[in-house]
Amino acid sequence: MTEHSDSDKQDKPSLLQTIQSILAALFGVQSGKNRERDFTKGDAGNYLGVYVVLVIALVIGMIITVNMVLDAAAK
Repeated sequence: MTEHSDSDKQDKPSLLQTIQSILAALFGVQSGKNRERDFTKGDAGNYLGVYVVLVIALVIGMIITVNMVLDAAAK
């Protein structure tokens, strides 16, 4: 039984794989293989946390970009 739980830990997606999955899902290009891995071996809390951080970063990036464009257009 210990070997089975150890192999389950190894099969869990890494932080980088989690970030890649969230980015792919945000842009609508997630592969079926990765989606299946995420739903069977991933932890929902990890995906939710990474999703919230990436969405906040995306919104902040968009705000900064729009402000830069508006400042440049005003000159």
